[in-house]
Amino acid sequence: MAQNHYAVLGVSQNASPEEIKKAYRRLAREHHPDTNQRGGSSGDRFKEVTHAYEVLSDPAKRHRYDTFGDERAADGGFGDFGGLSDLFSSFFGGAGQGGAARGTGRGADLLAEVELTLEEASMGVEREVSISTLDGCTECGGSGSAPGTWPSPCSECEGTGQVQQVRRTIFGNVMTASTCRRCRGAGEVILDPCPRCAGKGRVAIDQSLTVSVPPGVEDGAQLRVSGRGEAGMRGGRKGDLYVAIRIAPHEIFRRAGEDLGCEVPIPMTVAALGGTVDIPTLDGHESVEVAPGTQSGEVVRLAAKGMPRLGGRARGELVAWLRVVTPTGLDDEQSELLGRFARLRDEPAGGRGLFGKIKEVFH
Repeated sequence: MAQNHYAVLGVSQNASPEEIKKAYRRLAREHHPDTNQRGGSSGDRFKEVTHAYEVLSDPAKRHRYDTFGDERAADGGFGDFGGLSDLFSSFFGGAGQGGAARGTGRGADLLAEVELTLEEASMGVEREVSISTLDGCTECGGSGSAPGTWPSPCSECEGTGQVQQVRRTIFGNVMTASTCRRCRGAGEVILDPCPRCAGKGRVAIDQSLTVSVPPGVEDGAQLRVSGRGEAGMRGGRKGDLYVAIRIAPHEIFRRAGEDLGCEVPIPMTVAALGGTVDIPTLDGHESVEVAPGTQSGEVVRLAAKGMPRLGGRARGELVAWLRVVTPTGLDDEQSELLGRFARLRDEPAGGRGLFGKIKEVFH
């Protein structure tokens, strides 16, 4: 025979909600397995107290219990036959309720973004990242229960997180297992929620952390920082933080993997006579000798002057495209000298020139 819930809590049938709550708190502290050393009898007693409070603290369940006086009425009742959806759920895996495993679940992952210069990506750098996240509640230690109280085993699933039922169908009796709707698969319920986190076991916070970016990282890469995402519900483990890397465009260099490229202008006189050209690199300028008669578009390659290989010591190369610059803004003396140079090479400036010679050939 089912026990009288009022007798279990030691209150009268006319007890107010506050009296019921006060009685439950006293008995829960007395019989909770974590604080009581009397073994199994205490655990059974704690379940009885918890179940009685669950019924009497819910106005609708209490009314049904007072009216009908049996457990099925207090729990809402059920029919002999499941619906058509239950029949399909039985044969095709119970997809409707998911059959989730018991537990509080892992917290969500977070994404942050860091922008670097090409020089910072080459050397590696430490950056501070600010994030808004959900962290474990310090008031209740992440349990979700008010200080001095504890989560209670769910009476509907008896702490398993799943509810099993045998349904009569046209094919015979079929057993189904579904996620407990009351505790949502956790196996526990919060009867006295923590006032700070409202029973969630976590609160919203803003925090900063330092992220180490390794040398050679590429634009669009993501760095994973384990355990720095959101805390799980009611003590569940934390998710991860992913830091997306963005590398700002550089005014000189273009990147292709581990290699760098740039365009280097050189004076016409150096290109014609040969000489020394300064080529920019991430480590400073590098002096390179060019041969006489160098043309625009010629390439100079500098080994180990590109980007470092991620996770290694080797570096790519720097590829410099030479561009011969035609002088402008000449004064009279410079114009006269270039004119003499052109006449010596039979390249009259302002005269027939090359197109004039081609014209003479056809005439």
